[in-house]
Amino acid sequence: MVKRLAIASMAMGLVGLAACGGQGANPVTTAPCPRIGIISDAADLTRFSGGSRDLAAMQLDAKITGFNAKCDFAERGKALDVSLTINIQAERGPAFQGRVAELPYLIAVVDPAGNRVMAREAYVIRANFEPNVPRTQVGTEEVSIRIPGIPPEAAQKSVLIGFQLTPDELALNRQRGPR
Repeated sequence: MVKRLAIASMAMGLVGLAACGGQGANPVTTAPCPRIGIISDAADLTRFSGGSRDLAAMQLDAKITGFNAKCDFAERGKALDVSLTINIQAERGPAFQGRVAELPYLIAVVDPAGNRVMAREAYVIRANFEPNVPRTQVGTEEVSIRIPGIPPEAAQKSVLIGFQLTPDELALNRQRGPR
């Protein structure tokens, strides 16, 4: 009987220790992330040479295929850091010259209503094409964006991704619609 009582007492002690866990009085919390999305009108980039939209004049056709994001607390809980990498697929057309294409893209932070751009940065990624290979996949380097405000408020904003387009490239995307 004493032996059973000792075993039961040890088991209760282990359960009590397990309940303490590794979190103690300061539980680890995950930082909230804002809504992150790809701008539908700027998800594709098609370039032509000579002002023609003929397939023979196409230099490049690229699309943003996705992204990876992670969020973390910043400035002792007074901001959010959002780290992004963007995935792009590019295809060279018949009029493409060379083996490297520069793809301009942008990342913007907008207010919760989506009416006002609060921050915007333009970047360029280079797509390298191997000889005799018309397509390539590229990923951007990690870009970090700091969104000021306490995390629940900062997470109400949105982060938008898209290609930096000329007026003609934007008009083409709007004419043909999302692909």
